[in-house]
Amino acid sequence: MSEFIKTLTRKNSLRKQCQELAVADIEKVLDDLKAILEEKQEEEQARIEAEAEKTAKIEAIRKSMLEAGIDLSDLEQLVDTAPKKKVAPKYRIVDANGVTHEWSGRGRTPLAFQEYFDSGKTKEDCLIK
Repeated sequence: MSEFIKTLTRKNSLRKQCQELAVADIEKVLDDLKAILEEKQEEEQARIEAEAEKTAKIEAIRKSMLEAGIDLSDLEQLVDTAPKKKVAPKYRIVDANGVTHEWSGRGRTPLAFQEYFDSGKTKEDCLIK
């Protein structure tokens, strides 16, 4: 929390900061804060109304689907989903147990490869050619 917010939300801290202000200045601050409060309340109300409208539309669609005998799984079958692009492995090693490990070189280094590198070998030593 910033120092300004700490001061603003603690009555005694706020009182101390306002000691040197004139009454007119404090009234102006109050008016500004009231305007900001009204703006925030209007934004919150608009957000609540938009969410309620969205929920009502979803409910109407769900009801229409039920009346038409359409299930969500029927729609899912029609949607083409792009499969995740699998990155081809760039490195390959065989550990002491004879298990082959492959790694694309992206992301966190797998434990088997880290142990391989810790033994003094390099990425170039396990490059797939």
